[in-house]
Amino acid sequence: MPSNTTRRLVETILLFVGGIIFCIFLDRWFFQHFNGNEDSLLVREAKRLKRLNIGYPEGMTNFTVLREQKLLEKHLEPLGVTITWTSFLSASTLIEALSNGSIDFCGGGGTASVFSQAAEHVFMRVAKEKYTIPKGQAILVRNDSPIQKIEDLKGKKVALDQGSSAHYVLIRALKKAGLNYEDIDPVYLTQPEALPKFYRGEVDAWVVWVPYTPTAARSNYPGRVLADLEDVFGNQASLEVPTLYYAVPELVRDYPNILKVILEEVNEAGIWSKKRELEAAQRLVENHQLDPAILANLQQRSIERAIIPIDDLTLNTLQRQANIFSDLKLIPERINVKDGTYSLQTRQNWTY
Repeated sequence: MPSNTTRRLVETILLFVGGIIFCIFLDRWFFQHFNGNEDSLLVREAKRLKRLNIGYPEGMTNFTVLREQKLLEKHLEPLGVTITWTSFLSASTLIEALSNGSIDFCGGGGTASVFSQAAEHVFMRVAKEKYTIPKGQAILVRNDSPIQKIEDLKGKKVALDQGSSAHYVLIRALKKAGLNYEDIDPVYLTQPEALPKFYRGEVDAWVVWVPYTPTAARSNYPGRVLADLEDVFGNQASLEVPTLYYAVPELVRDYPNILKVILEEVNEAGIWSKKRELEAAQRLVENHQLDPAILANLQQRSIERAIIPIDDLTLNTLQRQANIFSDLKLIPERINVKDGTYSLQTRQNWTY
């Protein structure tokens, strides 16, 4: 018969082992319960939603990957949700489509949301891309143009898409050069409308965005870069010219789990594209065609989330834009971009 000391030791060990087993069981129960509950909510939301309409601007990388890889379809179609895709010419028309119920979710420049909020369109800012491509927008002039610097735009016709991020880029570029918006003759055109006029020299300069900046998509276009985002904003381009994601209020309010899936897959698309970009950069480094420092930066970005929640820094930037547009009488009155009706601020990180 074991001594009291031995018996107590055995009882203590059994209690300890039993406690561990109980904790493991409890952890698994909570995991299954809450995951199952979340999955169940997603299934119920999918049955009610049935169709998800997504709008996108041509040239927005995350949406290109999202569509081509069918990331959303793989996740939501088994639940009975049909997904449709519609391309738009600008972020302004995208948000207007949100407001009239033509689409449920989209992405585009942050500036468009300022004009749309001023026009009392119905939408919500729900997330932002972490990085803006510094060469993704530019002020172009024709190759044979005598214009050599921003200061030379005084008195010239400059084409831009009204209410787009190009509007803000131009204003800031002019200010940096010591000019006012009134010093130029703005010609408001969508990008497809502006292209032929730029070809024919009917406008002196053109403020453009992806895919119209020097990429494979427009390698044969006439023109040279007068200034790009990096020239105008330096390393603050991602902050000053944010790319945002938008949803109809009903999607935010009534289908939060569907929205979470959408943003998770957008994030996945961004990570996928950054990995491909990194692989291409590695090949260039191996061929001695790229600065290794650029590769190091890409390596860091390739492991980061592609999209992040709307934060105060982003909203402060948009508020600054709104105040500038109001002062220039480009929108009728001042707005509050931090209004919870228009901006969703959350700590949610969209990763699996």
